Amino acid sequence: MTDLLYSYTTTVKFLGSVLGPDYEVVLQDLSNINHSVIAIENGHISGRTIGSPLTSAVFQMLSSKVYEEDDFIANYKGVAENGHILRSSSMFIKDSNGNPIGLLCINFDDSRYMELHEKLFSLIHPGNFVKNISSGIAESKENVKDLSSRITENFAIDVASLREQIFNDATANFTTPVDRLNQNERKEIMIKLYEQGLFQLKGSIPFVAKRFSCSQATIYRYLGEINN
Repeated sequence: MTDLLYSYTTTVKFLGSVLGPDYEVVLQDLSNINHSVIAIENGHISGRTIGSPLTSAVFQMLSSKVYEEDDFIANYKGVAENGHILRSSSMFIKDSNGNPIGLLCINFDDSRYMELHEKLFSLIHPGNFVKNISSGIAESKENVKDLSSRITENFAIDVASLREQIFNDATANFTTPVDRLNQNERKEIMIKLYEQGLFQLKGSIPFVAKRFSCSQATIYRYLGEINN
């Protein structure tokens, strides 16, 4: 951890105390993607602890190099382990050359307020009105702007879970079992996995080889073709 990142650890504690238990505050070190979380407050929201890995959403941000134009991304969708929809925001911590070395992230779980809102409306309005209002709120939570609308952050508590998560997302649109896909389909999946940063995670080569029912040499060959 650099001195610059370390200086943010107090900020994490401060924000966690000030904002309260519905806000998770996380500090991440990009030099250790397999165990990037170095400080966290209110981790019950995502289920993560110190030592948890980066999320696939962060890999998307880094691969798109959005940090070159923006210092932060605010109000994108996150999904907690318990299924709660979160409002997530991440600020890039950069070195003197403008390269990202860490992230300060805040994830807001407003489920308690939504439940209170619905109970209040149920006391003073007819059932259909409450149903329509609740539906409208759910839709509004899906509507975010610009890059934020293309990012959904799922929080993995360890590298193994993150590998599974990224792989399942990349193969979700295929109805044929993965080990029966043709070469072009496998390449398509490999590109998605590469773009989402899977191969930066420890143990990903043997993991994908096992899922594809092929050799590790084949996975390296696919990666070579992608890089070329």
